[in-house]
This record gives sequence, structure tokens and C-alpha cells, in this order.
Amino acid sequence: MKLLLIGMGPGNGLSIARRFGREGFHILMVARNKAKLEQYVSDLAAEGILATGIPADIADEKAFKEAMQQVAAEHQDITILHYNASAYNPATPSGISLEVLHSDLSINLIGAIIAVQAVFPLMKSRKRGTIFLTGGGTALQAPAMLASLGMGKAGLRNLAFSLAQECKPLGIHVATLTISGMVQPGTKFDPDLIAEKFWTLYEQARDNWETEVIWQ
Repeated sequence: MKLLLIGMGPGNGLSIARRFGREGFHILMVARNKAKLEQYVSDLAAEGILATGIPADIADEKAFKEAMQQVAAEHQDITILHYNASAYNPATPSGISLEVLHSDLSINLIGAIIAVQAVFPLMKSRKRGTIFLTGGGTALQAPAMLASLGMGKAGLRNLAFSLAQECKPLGIHVATLTISGMVQPGTKFDPDLIAEKFWTLYEQARDNWETEVIWQ
């Protein structure tokens, strides 16, 4: 079993890697920083979890697409795709530069589509699979200063619903967890609690598949 985790980091990413890794998943971690990925591989190995680091810059759409195609070719048994990447630059709709907006959307939305298109044929051919998208509350109520994040998360949420319609008849579960708060240990938005919810979604029977859970 393999989980392709895009957007590995010290918060949700690490908690998700640990939660699924404890269940025997081989974690394929994607992030930009190679050194940090190597450290995660080492730390997880110390916990008995097999992980592989895959350096890739999601903001570079061409390079990221090539990286995802290579991953799909080398790991045709991917069980779960989890898109956890997120980026934001505080700015209002009237003040944000188009360059910054495009960069943020590349990470918050377009990267997810690139990743989905890379693994979808594998899951379709097996007639099973899971696609998780880490959402955010800005998709529902976007603060003015988080305009680009709100647009990206709203698009990601819509992607979850449209993709779920396409995928459910094929045996592929698509779900998003809309996290309406600041991810922080020791709170109701503790990354370990979030990872546990994703595990619960993974274990759902097909008749009970949920497309969205709003975490607030």
C-alpha cells in the first residue's frame, strides 16, 4: 500500500504520514526541500515507517507535471493520493499582484489537478483508490486579506465535488476535509486529530462515502 502525500511538512503532513504509516502504508512524500525530506525519511524510519522523499516544486507547473508522471510510472500501485499543499500571501483582491496570485493558485489548486491527472488512470484501471484534498475554511468565508488562499481553496473544494461525481462510479473515493481554523497542536485543530479524521474517511464503506467534512 502506498500513499502519495503532496505537501509534506511539520503539521498535517507529518501527522498524516505517521497515522497511515503505522497502518503499513509506504509514504511517498513530495515537497520542495530535499534536505527536509531526507530528515522526515530518517525520523519516520526511526518509528518503523517506510517513507520516500520526492523533491518537486509545485509552483513550477511543467516540472511538477513531469515529476508526477514519473512517480505514477514508478509507483503504479498508489492506493491514496493526498494533496496537502497550500500557500498564501496576504493581500486583498484589489491589491494582489497577478504574479503572486498565479503562484498561489499553482500550489493551492492547479497542482492538485496535475496530481489527480497523473494517478487517475492507475486507480481507474484497478477500479479502486482514494483521493484526499486538504481544504480550508477560506473556501466558505474568505477574509479580504486572504484573497488568493480563498480563491484557491474554493476551487479545490469545487474540484472535490466534481471529481467525486466522476470517480465514485469507478470505485474511487474522493473527499475533502474543510479545516475552518488554524492548525495547531493541543487544539481542536491538532494535526493528529485531522490525520485521524482522514483515516476514518479512508475506512468508510463505499455506501457511506463522504465527499466533504467541515472541521470547525
